[in-house]
Parts: sequence; structure tokens; C-alpha cells
Amino acid sequence: PPPSEGSAAFANDEAEHDAAQALKGTPRYTLATSDANLTLPHAVTAFECALDMPITQQDTPRLYQLMQRVMVDAGLGTYAAKNHYNRIRPFVHYNEHTCLAADEAALRHDGSYPSGHTAIGWVWGLLLTDLAPDRDNELLARGRAFGESRMVCNAHWQSDVLEGRAVGAGVFAQLQSNADFRRDMEAAGKEIARQ
Repeated sequence: PPPSEGSAAFANDEAEHDAAQALKGTPRYTLATSDANLTLPHAVTAFECALDMPITQQDTPRLYQLMQRVMVDAGLGTYAAKNHYNRIRPFVHYNEHTCLAADEAALRHDGSYPSGHTAIGWVWGLLLTDLAPDRDNELLARGRAFGESRMVCNAHWQSDVLEGRAVGAGVFAQLQSNADFRRDMEAAGKEIARQ
């Protein structure tokens, strides 16, 4: 379960919230705002620099489709816990705002724990690291930053982000036994090798 109010773990969440909110107006806040946008094709472009190549329907259609599919798997992987715990988000708790005001109405009624964005970013980082192991440091760092952007955006607590990463790792592990996923990975790997 998420940390309960009054616990040492929740005090840590509050301290991390304060540190993340101090980043408003910085380049890190700008990145977090961009990371908050999960619409396609925008969302997958977050990993282009770390991969050192474009990720588009035109240039890498199999990779693009694979990332789109696992985005759904990772996001849905968080919803049983989100619905069960129905944890209040930090921007609601503090009566503040997120970096994307347009998302706030929906987020107010969507559980905070664990972070779906983080699960997605971590699955993408793991998937791309598997496909391009020579870029592992860059890709894992980007996957981690993608999730941490949710704290900067005031949409999640640190414990939400940490658990989102765990869910993402679990989803990626489970996908390994799926034959269709393995075929898609092989096809995407061939695209990357051609770039």
C-alpha cells in the first residue's frame, strides 16, 4: 500500500514534493511538462535522443507500434492498485496545480498510486535497452527521468513513482513469455540495426 499520512514514508513523499516543486521555471520543469503528454506520436519522441535515432511511424514502424502496444500494457498494469487504493494526488492534497492544467480534472478522480506514466516510461526504457544494449545507460536514465517527471509535474508522490517503476518492470518481465511480443521485438530490433 502507499504510505499513510503521518508515517515517515509519507514525510519523505512530502519532502520530495517540496524539492520537485522548487524546479518550476527550470529546464527540468519544461522536460516534465513535455513528458506529461502521452499522446502519440509525441510521447515516444521522448526516447529519441537516448536511442540516438528517430522513433516514427515512417522511419521505424515496427518499433513505433511496439511502443504503442506496451504503453497500453504498462498503463493498464497499474489500474487494479490505482482503483483499490484511490490515493489522492499531491496537487489535490496541497490545492496546487500540475504542469498540464488540462489534465487536472481527470487526474483529480484517478488514483495516484502507482504511477502509470512511470510504468510506461520504465517499460519503454527496458524495452529499448533490450533492443539497443549499447545505449543502455542513456535509455535507462531516460526511463527513470520520464517517471520522475511526474513528481516535478506535481501529479504523483515519490512512492507512486517508485511503485510505478516496479509495475513497469513486472509488465516487461511478463511480456517476455508472450510469443507475439518476442516477434515484435525481433522486428523492431531489425529496424534499429538498419538505422
